Amino acid sequence: MSDQVDAVVELEGVGFAWPGQAPVLDIDSLIVPPGGRLFISGPSGCGKSTLLGLIGGVLTADRGRVSVLGTDLGTLGVWRRDAFRADHIGFIFQMFNLLPYLSVVENAVLPCRFSGRRRSRAEAASGTVRGEAVRLLERLGLGADGLLERPVTELSIGQQQRVAAARALIGSPDLVIADEPTSALDSDSRNDFLALLTSECAAAGSTIIFVSHDRSLAAQFDQSIALETLNRAGRKAA
Repeated sequence: MSDQVDAVVELEGVGFAWPGQAPVLDIDSLIVPPGGRLFISGPSGCGKSTLLGLIGGVLTADRGRVSVLGTDLGTLGVWRRDAFRADHIGFIFQMFNLLPYLSVVENAVLPCRFSGRRRSRAEAASGTVRGEAVRLLERLGLGADGLLERPVTELSIGQQQRVAAARALIGSPDLVIADEPTSALDSDSRNDFLALLTSECAAAGSTIIFVSHDRSLAAQFDQSIALETLNRAGRKAA
């Protein structure tokens, strides 16, 4: 679907504030092209996660237009936004949000339980959904010592982060959103993870929006934006 639109993500005149608080975001325009790799930097509290919530349809803008793959998310009801997100967007959350009572591979296949589109893509890639999950997990270094069947609670933070990445990538979503996913990794692990993430997204034709406070990562992306230069609400607060 991403190859049928001029922009995977397009924001126009977007504003957002939490109830009873000053505006968090005031963004005139943001466009992310198909297949692009966008890095968004900024200090804690500047609205990075809020922006990702708007793009992912978890939050809705107070004003303006948030369009993903040509669909104005503001025109969709809650259940339609949830279905759209399940079909088209893979999330890597800062805290990973893995289900502790499921195994590594069971966590990785979860998106395909909620999206027939991603299930079909996973099956086309590796024959079965489980087969594609195993391929991704092994590619991310989690194929040894029976790790796939272990509860995720038995894994290190770095290993859990890679499970979260496999879950986001399975079924070749059009857009992968990553919220500070490397904050708990050392520099070598961080660079290896980024190389694998960008390689898998390139192979699937997925667009990446990657958010971090670590500006040293910007060189590994096609486009880099400091949120404080894009967000007029942040400049007003400063």
